[in-house]
Amino acid sequence: MALTARQKQRRHNRPLTFATHPDSDAELPIDSLADNGVGLETAYELISSELLLDGQARLNLATFVTTWMPTIAARLMAETADKNMIDKDEYPQTAEIEARCVNILADLWNSPEHDSATGCSTTGSSEAAMLAGMALKWRWRDRMRAAGKPTDRPNLVMGANVQVCWEKFCRYWEVEPRLVPMEGETFHLTADRAVAHCDENTIGVVAILGSTFDGSYEPVKEIADALDALEAERGISVPMHVDAASGGFVAPFLAPDLEWDFRIKRVQSINASGHKYGLVYPGVGWAIWRDEAALPRELVFDVNYLGGHMPTFSLNFSRPGSEVIAQYFMFMALGRAGYTAMMQELHEVASYISKSVSEMGPYRLISDGAQLPVFAFALDPSITNYTVFDISDRLRQRGWLVPAYTFPANREDLSVLRIVVRAGMHLEMADQLLEFLGENTKDLQALTTPLPDQVRSKAKAFAH
Repeated sequence: MALTARQKQRRHNRPLTFATHPDSDAELPIDSLADNGVGLETAYELISSELLLDGQARLNLATFVTTWMPTIAARLMAETADKNMIDKDEYPQTAEIEARCVNILADLWNSPEHDSATGCSTTGSSEAAMLAGMALKWRWRDRMRAAGKPTDRPNLVMGANVQVCWEKFCRYWEVEPRLVPMEGETFHLTADRAVAHCDENTIGVVAILGSTFDGSYEPVKEIADALDALEAERGISVPMHVDAASGGFVAPFLAPDLEWDFRIKRVQSINASGHKYGLVYPGVGWAIWRDEAALPRELVFDVNYLGGHMPTFSLNFSRPGSEVIAQYFMFMALGRAGYTAMMQELHEVASYISKSVSEMGPYRLISDGAQLPVFAFALDPSITNYTVFDISDRLRQRGWLVPAYTFPANREDLSVLRIVVRAGMHLEMADQLLEFLGENTKDLQALTTPLPDQVRSKAKAFAH
């Protein structure tokens, strides 16, 4: 990307003032390494000051990613940041903790082999989705080869509301993405539309347990039943993967009777983000397979140059073990009762905010936080003097980051705001948000003419 002359000028190393650093030769490195360093304390002060320009993480209601952990958990992460997760021979206890987490999640998701589960930690759900997608493609390819059929046209069926990592997977691994568009007031994949897009080249169907657009769960059991019927009628067997990036740490505690996991035989793999509702700072994710047979052996590599023989299945190699240790810390500290209490509290806050927004006047709820503690809302169609992007911009002025964005294919006409309630958000903060939203809504409602285009041009759709 080409830089303007002003950008180029700003990117040059800048001399530091005497007040900042008495060494007149010291520079703030912008686009090249300075000849002289500024020292540890000064570097800390300068970087800390520069980071004040970032938004306040706790007021960021756009992200699903954890922005609050107990102080003692952060201390444990700092103490273990030097452990390399990939070096299981050098750090065997860290490897053991990873294995415990895999088994805990497999049990939570009702795996038939939870005592010796097949799975791994990842840098997040995006990597976990890539690994699960690879397993689906490899198994499909083996089936097609065994049947003497071509393997050059694989496809993956999913709703248009999937996270962008699935589109990346399809592009990187040459799989046709069959994105099922939204339809009317249905904003996620349904059983009938999923099956309609399947054929013998379908490597799998991805169901989302917690859409990033509105927080809703896709009907995993209904989709699986429809795929069972497809196999009975046409002999086409299509496995499922559940992207439970957020819902994998919510549904087991708030909706334990909901069938979405390995209780459904067609579900072959599940991913989740420990750094979302797993309550851990980024980045840690998890990929769990139904059983050992669901993960093709040829995808697992054995390395020995770190000492000992270690199987590895990942897109990354060296990464810190502190996030995995932090996940185990949260499992140990909270237990099932603690996670249940936390998710119930977040659900209550989300329900309180969504109900208050619905009563505010010009808004209509797209979802209400009944599944994930996440909800989306839109303006009444009669409102023409301002948009959701204007509201998002007003909230940002107080530090609240509430994204405004348009929905995908077939519903690009729908623009919404979305609020994600995470650990660290409580009712007092919710009241402050609602008060400020109410004040600005009242001001915008008083407009007698539409806001000028130059004001609206500042707003951008949220890239989830």
